[in-house]
Amino acid sequence: MNRRIFLERFGLLATGMVVSLKSNAFNQLKHGNVITGQVTDGKNPIANAVVSDGFAVVKTDANGRYAITLGEKSEFVFLSTPSGYDFKTDVGSINRQYETLGARNELNFTLKKLKQDDNKHHFIIWADPQVKNKKDVAQMMETSVPDVKRLLKELGSKALVHGIGVGDLVWDALPLFDDYNKAVEQMGIPFFQCLGNHDMDYRQGGDETSDRTFKKYYGPTYYSFNRGKAHYIVLDDVRYLGEDRKYDGYITEEQLAWMEKDLQHISKDALVIINAHIPIHNGVKNNSAFYALLKGFKNVHVMSGHTHYNVNVIKEGVFEHNHGAVCGAWWTGPICSDGTPRGYGVYEVTGNQLKWYYKGTDMDRKYQLTIDIEPLTGNNRIIANVWNYDPEWKVECFLDGQPIALEMMKGYDPESVRLYKGDKLPQGRTFAEPTRTEHLFMAHCSSSVKVVKVVATDRFGEKFTAEKKVNS
Repeated sequence: MNRRIFLERFGLLATGMVVSLKSNAFNQLKHGNVITGQVTDGKNPIANAVVSDGFAVVKTDANGRYAITLGEKSEFVFLSTPSGYDFKTDVGSINRQYETLGARNELNFTLKKLKQDDNKHHFIIWADPQVKNKKDVAQMMETSVPDVKRLLKELGSKALVHGIGVGDLVWDALPLFDDYNKAVEQMGIPFFQCLGNHDMDYRQGGDETSDRTFKKYYGPTYYSFNRGKAHYIVLDDVRYLGEDRKYDGYITEEQLAWMEKDLQHISKDALVIINAHIPIHNGVKNNSAFYALLKGFKNVHVMSGHTHYNVNVIKEGVFEHNHGAVCGAWWTGPICSDGTPRGYGVYEVTGNQLKWYYKGTDMDRKYQLTIDIEPLTGNNRIIANVWNYDPEWKVECFLDGQPIALEMMKGYDPESVRLYKGDKLPQGRTFAEPTRTEHLFMAHCSSSVKVVKVVATDRFGEKFTAEKKVNS
């Protein structure tokens, strides 16, 4: 071979290598563009199971077999675990319903059939554990994890329960994923993860490289699974902008295209539960495209975190639950910035119906509101904080047994002001400040009133009561 031909061929090879870096073609060289496989229960094939690489979405045939043509950016093949089957997890209960692309052209999935009907099941939502150091980890392991274990004991050993971490599992300290995983292992239930803005690799490129470490631990950043009549979708709505810690809320066009295909296999009457880190109703720039995909679906709930406060919002017919943080105000106190106790959401699915409540860490589940009484000139002001309020709730106030009207107000929870307001509070992380919230209820009363009682009734008819003696 003469020198000119060698250089020409080397130039073509070098050009091809650049393209490969952009398109994941190193994997393509190993396994080709088409992946085939079978989904079984170990003995029998499972038909109509949905398999995807995050781009194409296919179903298994009567023999449980599938074939999928990979996209240029494909990194994983994942199974949307069908109803009636157990979730595939690793030894620490972390979701593993996916295979990483490598040298194999055939990727098989083996599932274990559940021994009980999964139409009724529970799940919990952990938003923002956000551990920064071992001291934070210790708090998580000593408070949050035991609280979940107590909840699971109350639900009973036969209850089907899984968990979803909706992002900011750690706080920029990515090696602490190992500690988060230990927390999941101790809780002992299957756990699925969303990517949060503090779970990313910074300053290593743009959005396409920011999830590199997360993927090593948890696989694809968007996928779906099923349990009973509920269809769950996990999305990555954090877009890294490639500079320092800058990001915005955005669902990529690739994810939206995949989600549209995924939803084609779901009944419009199904319960659809979509999980993401940044609140979609007001924090995602292209949320109109997201809502457009859900037109016609009658029962959609979004689970989000990120804000470190609790609020329920219904937009475009979609009910979004934006959860208070597991870490509260960054592990500095017992409440979030809006007065919500640090804690997590607890959900019960029966068929295609959903019930829920917010569980404060180390609190009884009936603890759902607080009363603060502020002395004024000549009278007192009552402020009740009902942190999981939505428009179907009813909130009533009684002064020495006599009813009085409450006025909804937007303001600051008094306890959050006492704990977090000012440049010297809270100790250690003084950036935490109170957040204005709309789930406050206010009334004025005479200074002669001795007992204030507030009764909040949720949309499911369950009553929660708080009572406080004045000047006690």
